[in-house]
Amino acid sequence: MRRVPTAVRAGLFAFAALVACVLCAWLLFGRGVSPLQTDLLTMLPATERHPLAEDAVERLAKSSGDRMVLLVGSADDGTAKDAARELGAALGGDPVFASVIAELPPFDLDQLVTPFLPFRFHLLTSEDRAAIAAPDFDPVAALRRRLNEPFGANVGAKLTDDPFGWLQHWLDRQPWNRATLVPEDDLLVAHRGDETHVLVIATLKGSSYDDTVQRQALATLAKAEKAMAAKHPDARLLRTGAIFYAAAARAGAERDTHVVGIASSLGIAALLLFVFRSVRPLLIAFVSTALGVVGAIVATVLVFGQLHLLTLVFGAALLGEAVDYSIQYLCARANAGQAWNAARGVRQVRPALLLALATSLLGYALLALVPFPALRQMACFAIAGMAIACASVFWLLPVLAAKPARAPIAPSLVRLALGWQRIASGRRALAAIALLALLALPGWLRLGHDDDIHLLISPPKSLEAQTAAIRDIAGFGGGSQFWLVEGKDAEQVLQREEALTDRLRTWRDDGKLSGWTGVSTMLPSMKRQQDNLAAVTRIFGGKVRSAMLAAGFKAEAADAYEATFPGRALTFDDWLKTPAYTPFHYLWISGEHGTGSIVLPQGQDDVNLLRTAAEGLPGVSLIDKPAGISLLFGRYRGYADIWLGAALALVGLAFAWRYGPRAAWRVLLPPAAGIVFSVAALGYLGQPLTLFHIMALMLVLGVGANYAVFLREGEPHAAHIPGAAYAGVLLSAVTALLSFGLLALSTMPALRHFGLTLLLGIGFTALLAPVSVPAPKKSNA
Repeated sequence: MRRVPTAVRAGLFAFAALVACVLCAWLLFGRGVSPLQTDLLTMLPATERHPLAEDAVERLAKSSGDRMVLLVGSADDGTAKDAARELGAALGGDPVFASVIAELPPFDLDQLVTPFLPFRFHLLTSEDRAAIAAPDFDPVAALRRRLNEPFGANVGAKLTDDPFGWLQHWLDRQPWNRATLVPEDDLLVAHRGDETHVLVIATLKGSSYDDTVQRQALATLAKAEKAMAAKHPDARLLRTGAIFYAAAARAGAERDTHVVGIASSLGIAALLLFVFRSVRPLLIAFVSTALGVVGAIVATVLVFGQLHLLTLVFGAALLGEAVDYSIQYLCARANAGQAWNAARGVRQVRPALLLALATSLLGYALLALVPFPALRQMACFAIAGMAIACASVFWLLPVLAAKPARAPIAPSLVRLALGWQRIASGRRALAAIALLALLALPGWLRLGHDDDIHLLISPPKSLEAQTAAIRDIAGFGGGSQFWLVEGKDAEQVLQREEALTDRLRTWRDDGKLSGWTGVSTMLPSMKRQQDNLAAVTRIFGGKVRSAMLAAGFKAEAADAYEATFPGRALTFDDWLKTPAYTPFHYLWISGEHGTGSIVLPQGQDDVNLLRTAAEGLPGVSLIDKPAGISLLFGRYRGYADIWLGAALALVGLAFAWRYGPRAAWRVLLPPAAGIVFSVAALGYLGQPLTLFHIMALMLVLGVGANYAVFLREGEPHAAHIPGAAYAGVLLSAVTALLSFGLLALSTMPALRHFGLTLLLGIGFTALLAPVSVPAPKKSNA
């Protein structure tokens, strides 16, 4: 079969590259919706035992996901209220907000009472039910006590509609009567110490993670806050909401992308100009790398439908590895001098590049095995980018670099490489590695581990402090733990939730818990409502009317009240249709994964204590997403150790197939020693070992094995210029350090761990690469 001419292959590749560039531009900018993702939940793996728990986590996160919660505070009551009104008006004038609540609309408090009157005999607190069921219950005494009670501040029924106060007591337990915020001057106000705080809620018209919505909303808030500060310098603004966390994540990722991408690009460009002393190799290398990055973006968005900023930052660092393939080809061109032939050059570097690509892809493929969306995206991005960058060397570069190089590799780099190559090869080098291995032992013994989720997510401390302050002052927000109650139907879920809340009631009485929010507090189960009605029935049948008359009620009131008995039960449909309960619908889960409810603890975040509340209760479990992810990180960190060992074995087998069993160990030694020394260095630095360190070590194996392969394969072709082959390896290593190493400066702890580990691993492996080949012979050349 005839071979396709080089020019035709290059033309086909160039056409495919053009299509990929157009597709990339359309995916990023042409669809109206940016695929860039800043939602932290999409980065995290599923940690719970079944999908219903994950549904609960997502539902809870989205309940307040698309709104800003703002508190305007001041030591002066009037200042706080005026500033809040003006802030609300300023935000309300921007169409990016679907609604802004600062001043309350006219509201009839009877709306919180009248809808419950038909159900009054079915709605009792546990205390009232126990009191009514007691043998010594005296209806007349209870009615007289009710008549003499002072008027309460909470929302309640009229005396004639609720003569015993049962409905009043039940309403007192409803969420709106337990809030720290109270209506005052048509505002929701909380007084804490000497300060007045006023609530402003701004609901976005779009998603908090939509770049356009996010930027417009934050710009409007910044402008409104500046105006507020100018007019009311004593007022201060506290904020929380998903939009602020998303914006912080985006800003950090953009900063990291700029630092890593721009700094590494400039560094690599300067290095290539120094080594090749020509602009053309620089442009060729960057074209190859850019095509790899474009292809990686396209592949990732097509596979995942989105591109997380964490992946984009990692992709910026990928420049240093993707450029390796073109560097090795350009080094071969420079070393060949005037004898250069592009087709022969491709055949010369093909075995080394394919073997190096295979070892690199093995490391990234192991990343893809971890059930962690962020790592899988990074693996997909890297696999596509590396494969395309390597393919460009075989198909495109023979046309772009057809002519011989104008100058050889910089002599100073070749002399430096040759000097170190003679030091770091031979028996003395093996003895030095053995000694270093002994010195590494104390570092290994000092290693600890840390699987905390905050290694991945590290929001600004100032934002965390504001969120905590709002939670403390206004009761908005909460911890990351909640109880999930499951059942075969709504009735079973409510009964199981009541079993939990009965236990929580004793905790509240003992001071272990300040309260909770759950559906059964608002909607008792049918069984509980029947028990309530049965308790009330004991004192009806003529007894109520006579008791009311004896207590001093008029006959008309007694007759009207008795006529309302027994009313009807509050159903699930009634609960859904009641406007006061609309904000709490997120606590109920019903769908393809089953039926359940969410119960939120208040005033307690001790996970171990909260977990004991669910012990022995069927269908009740404590869900703690951060703790679940931390446990998952720990489990996969243990698995990753095994995968790393398996990867070493597979790479060793590939080397044995290529170089024979007697030489394979020498080629495998540099990356293996690089891993050993890197881990020891982490121990000496006091860095606890995490999943991200282990994942980075897998890349050290893949990238480090490249250097041994490049040197082993390139040395015979550059024997006429001793040190030239190793100079190419050092050039590849430095470009990788300029990109991956810069991840050590990332704002995200996970990427910092990646960067530091790769910085150490690539550095050690590149310095030890000469061990893979015999020491070069003395030459006067």
